[in-house]
Amino acid sequence: MRVWTVFTSKGIIMLGTSPAFSGFSVNDLDAAYEFYSGVLGLDVERWEMGLLNLAIPGGAHVVIYPKPNHEPATFTVLNFPVDDVDTIVDALSGRGVVFERYEGLNQDEKGISRGKASGEGPDIAWFTDPAGNILSVLTE
Repeated sequence: MRVWTVFTSKGIIMLGTSPAFSGFSVNDLDAAYEFYSGVLGLDVERWEMGLLNLAIPGGAHVVIYPKPNHEPATFTVLNFPVDDVDTIVDALSGRGVVFERYEGLNQDEKGISRGKASGEGPDIAWFTDPAGNILSVLTE
C-alpha cells in the first residue's frame, strides 16, 4: 500500500489528492466474503493478513477486517446509489436480503423510504450484512 503525503509551499499537509479508503469490521470474514461477492455481486479480493477488499466502481475501495469483539455499526457504513431502488430491492429480496424497518420513517411494504416524492431526501432502503453492519441502496 502506498502512503500519500502531500505538502504545500507552507509545509502544511494536505489530503486533497490522497486516494482515501474506508473500512469496517465483521465477526466472520468468510460470511462477509460470501455476502458481498455472492449476494451483492461486488468484486471482492482476499488480501493478506485476513482482510477483504471491496472494489467500488470508480476506483475506490473498502477494507473489511475481522474483529473478534465486533459490534455492528449503528449507522450506515456503505451506501449504494442506484438508478431504480425498487428493482434492486426486489432483486436483493429474492436473494434473501431482509430490509430494515425504522420507527418514525414512512417506509412502504418493501421497506423503502420514499423521500423523493415528499422532498425529504432520496428513496432509500436499508439492510444489514451478516455481521449486522447497516448498508443502503438509494437513488441519487
